[in-house]
Amino acid sequence: MRVIECVPNFSEGRDGGVIRAVTGEVEKGEGVRLLDVDPGKATNRTVVTFAGEPAAVVEAALRLAQKATELVDMRRHKGEHPRFGALDVCPLVPVSGITMEETAALAKELARRLGEEVGLTVYCYEHAATREERRNLAVVRAGEYEGLERRLADPRWKPDFGPAKFNARSGATAVGARDFLVAYNVNLNTTSTRRANAIAFDVRERGRPKRKGNPLTGEIVVDAKGETVWLPGALKSVKGIGWFIEEYGIAQVSLNLTNIAATPLHAAFDEVCRSAESRGVRVTGSELVGLVPLEAMLDAGRHFLKKQQRSTGVADRELVRIAAQTLGLSELAPFDPDRKIVEYALRGARKRLVDMPLDRFTEETASESVAPGGGSVAAAIGAFGAALGTMVANLSSHKRGWDERWEEFSAWAEKGKAAYAELLALVDRDTDAFHTIVAARRMPRGTDPEKAAREAAIEAATCQAIEVPLRVMEVALASMEALHAMVGQGNPSSVSDAAVGTLCARSAVIGAFLNVRINAPGLRDRKKADAYVARGGKIQEQAVAREREILALADGKLGA
Repeated sequence: MRVIECVPNFSEGRDGGVIRAVTGEVEKGEGVRLLDVDPGKATNRTVVTFAGEPAAVVEAALRLAQKATELVDMRRHKGEHPRFGALDVCPLVPVSGITMEETAALAKELARRLGEEVGLTVYCYEHAATREERRNLAVVRAGEYEGLERRLADPRWKPDFGPAKFNARSGATAVGARDFLVAYNVNLNTTSTRRANAIAFDVRERGRPKRKGNPLTGEIVVDAKGETVWLPGALKSVKGIGWFIEEYGIAQVSLNLTNIAATPLHAAFDEVCRSAESRGVRVTGSELVGLVPLEAMLDAGRHFLKKQQRSTGVADRELVRIAAQTLGLSELAPFDPDRKIVEYALRGARKRLVDMPLDRFTEETASESVAPGGGSVAAAIGAFGAALGTMVANLSSHKRGWDERWEEFSAWAEKGKAAYAELLALVDRDTDAFHTIVAARRMPRGTDPEKAAREAAIEAATCQAIEVPLRVMEVALASMEALHAMVGQGNPSSVSDAAVGTLCARSAVIGAFLNVRINAPGLRDRKKADAYVARGGKIQEQAVAREREILALADGKLGA
């Protein structure tokens, strides 16, 4: 699927009626899902997150912009956050199946339509910028709303789209295409904005101005061009300021992580903790504004487990829990992963087999419906097998007296987890493949072109119905490496668990191969069909031989 995310920020965070009216525009069309609405009273600003098919997202953004322009009057706006318009910023973010270049083109098209159809003054920034000097949002928004009229009088700051005349009611809007930005606030046990700012200057990439003599009150140093000399902060791709939030009675370090590959969430948290401690201030928790990618939370969970010398091969939900708990994400409001993590929020739109309780999945399998069938069940059996190997690795990592081996077993647990995670995904992919064949067979065949299109669709769908179980075979076979290691090297008390996992892995391979064989005759391309079957046959031979080897090892350890 081609999916983009849109994260508009509009300048109203206190009036619930206005917020509901503006955000209600998002889901009036098809193909888009509203993921999060995050109003802030102190900032007087609402961050909205929605995602979907690119064209549908652009249309939703236009509807939201029109309503925000109607209901928000910048002449009366006051708030803690930098802003210069009713619809202040509206970035597009590529999520899947689309490049940054394509997203930037969509952002420029959105900017053009906001100017022509909504009448907004629009500047393009980040990857959608039309000029290099406008890439940075802070530069585009410099002077904020109060300085906008003066800026628009300067020909150098003619907007990219829309009227170049100051509109006192709506101000201006910045439209961009950017990488995923994480808006992240760290809570402090102080009410001092000055101390919060000092910490922000310590950590943000730009740092603080260099001064002569006293680092707080001394004269700012300038270079030969008369420009301020800056002392860089500790973290790359991080913007930050300090502020006081009256609503909570605390100061915060407010950060924008513009590249979480350069500075992950946990790295920002740790660095703020270090800086705060050096200044006699303590971090009490933190909050995420808007949504966060799943991988950022998983990386944080693994980071904090490694600091404890614990296995990182635990379930994603456990990694998320560890991360949220350590970061203190529920200090100000409960942290709900299903609302705040992008992938979880999008997943909620679709009912998946693997989200069913075990009894419901079993009952669904037993029903009159032909799917889920043997292919999905084979993938599920394989997932159970890989999960058993992961369990033994995690138990071994935490075994008393084996502390020096925790990394060894953590690595095996990670491999096992990767296997069972992919096999769980293949449970639904196998059923999806079956439904694709059914849909192809129902295509019209009244004319020769229709017949040709139907035959091509059936051929492609049949290939998919073969390749999915083939992948089940490959992953289940690969999982036997960890199972073998756990029988031979893992916790002796769990040998039987790893052996049962081996039986599951072998059964998954054989079961999936049956699905390859039953679908292969449906292919018109016989050479391709024969190659699929030959490939599956080799995998099955390897799995059976591997099972024999592992069970023999287990028998030797179990004795009588």
